[in-house]
Amino acid sequence: MKTEIQKDIVETFQKLNKGISQFSESEFNMIPYQGSWTAGQVVQHIILAASGYPEVFSGETQKSTRKYDEKIKEIEKLFLNFSIKMDSPASIFPEKKEYSKNDLSIKLLQIESELLNAAEQFDLTLIPVKFQIPGFGEFTIYECIRFALIHTQRHTHQLNTIFQYITKL
Repeated sequence: MKTEIQKDIVETFQKLNKGISQFSESEFNMIPYQGSWTAGQVVQHIILAASGYPEVFSGETQKSTRKYDEKIKEIEKLFLNFSIKMDSPASIFPEKKEYSKNDLSIKLLQIESELLNAAEQFDLTLIPVKFQIPGFGEFTIYECIRFALIHTQRHTHQLNTIFQYITKL
């Protein structure tokens, strides 16, 4: 379980970094179409959403009474359905501003490292008491990490779509 999720972390962040690397610095902050975020805003949103997991996992936990990965298929079904548009919670809504690819890439490296360490260090079957996703309820630590990865995969797809729009302009 630990090796598998660590492999997924590395692959997810490789694909994300590949998506980011397509953009020039100016393209990174271009609005591709009305109502869309810039690539920079998408990456900042990923950072806001994927930050702080080790602190959550270090807090109070409880044993799970269900399978450690029970909610994964449900998360994938929703977040990997690219035909639906979702609204971001205010707490992880990216600010409208110019973003530096390099600065955000450094933050992503730190998050990747934190997730890899967390996958190694923590009992992935435990439930962090203070972490819940609206509509899903409590997650095991395994599900928390997978949620971060699935959410990142959704937005990596979005980055690729933004790049296609920008390069057609």
